[in-house]
Amino acid sequence: MEKPVRFGICGLGFGAGRARLISKTKGAELVCVCDLQEDKAKKVAKELNCEWTTDYDEMLRREDIDVVGVYTPSGMHAQHAIKAVKAGKHVFVAKPMDIRVDRCDELIDAAKEANVILAVDFGNRYNDINQKVKLAIDNNRIGKVFLADLRYKNYRTQEYYEGGYPRSWRSRRETEGGSAANQAVHSIDLYQWFLSANCGPVRTVYGMSGAFIHKIETEDVSMALLTFKSGAWGTIVTTTASIPPLGRSMEIHGDKGSIVWDGRNAKLYCKYDSEVSEVSLDEFKLPPNRPKNIVEDMISAITKGTPVMCDGVEGRKSVAIFNAIYESSRTGRVIELDYL
Repeated sequence: MEKPVRFGICGLGFGAGRARLISKTKGAELVCVCDLQEDKAKKVAKELNCEWTTDYDEMLRREDIDVVGVYTPSGMHAQHAIKAVKAGKHVFVAKPMDIRVDRCDELIDAAKEANVILAVDFGNRYNDINQKVKLAIDNNRIGKVFLADLRYKNYRTQEYYEGGYPRSWRSRRETEGGSAANQAVHSIDLYQWFLSANCGPVRTVYGMSGAFIHKIETEDVSMALLTFKSGAWGTIVTTTASIPPLGRSMEIHGDKGSIVWDGRNAKLYCKYDSEVSEVSLDEFKLPPNRPKNIVEDMISAITKGTPVMCDGVEGRKSVAIFNAIYESSRTGRVIELDYL
């Protein structure tokens, strides 16, 4: 039998769920979990029958770990991931890749120098419906896209921002972004990924952001106008102050039809002569053995050499977009983006 790919997880908030996923994934072995809170580390280790530590450096010194998953506060993702790649480990990080573009660049360079795999855990990319939306756009089913709108409207309490460990990390610019960088970043990633082949990358961003309801250093509302390399226009609206929470939605319009997406389902509308009809996305068939999550993706990349769903260069793009929104809001200028 082939040896399993051996994992360690750092950060046991959302990371605890990823540790559980590793423990039940064929070809994976959970070796060790790490968290600053000893009681949390012990509890997860006991549940999943693995070792635990509160010392990240100690975990990185282990020779029986091939891959490290980083699930610490967003502003520490690159810092912890760089340590892992310098220790010779493959690494995947929670969303967003980091909250600063320069730190993303440092991580990309470090992974390249160490010749290890770097991935970003944008789990929405693995969903069947999102894979089919991507295929529909890439296969010209709605033609040339000229307009794409993204809306993310959720709600978070003041207690949410004041909680966590260390306390209040979600409210501070140093450790976290706001509604765009934290809550909406999954949708921002999908938005630019859906459009990447049809429209090219985002080229300019004009945005506004502010804290209207919560007492936080970050923002609870952001709005942006975007242009893509192709000339297409786009909008992004995010908030964590919507009463009631209205969820997320996207409308993508091309010269042959549109896609209407609500986060769980999507409808494809195509124009034939003068008639517009809804078309089933089931016409797009997905490979049956494709990775369904970040753990399967890392195993495939390590054992078969397949590309990961979202590598460092891809993961950087959403960080560049939300930073451009914040910078435009701060300066009042249109921000031009330049990807790697």
